[in-house]
Amino acid sequence: MSNSITDKNKQVNYLKERLQIFVEVLDAIDPETADLEDIDRLIQIIDDVEDKMDQFNNRNGFVGE
Repeated sequence: MSNSITDKNKQVNYLKERLQIFVEVLDAIDPETADLEDIDRLIQIIDDVEDKMDQFNNRNGFVGE
């Protein structure tokens, strides 16, 4: 298990990095040849970011939407 990220700036940077990975994967996908596995990978990245946001919000005492 990785170390917890408790610093808010590090949390934001982590989320930005994950979203940048999403953009890079999205840019690399050829719409003409994309398959279900490609779409599933994009969905998984977004799900991971959402889960991490929930963890950060719970850790920092914020109430998620």
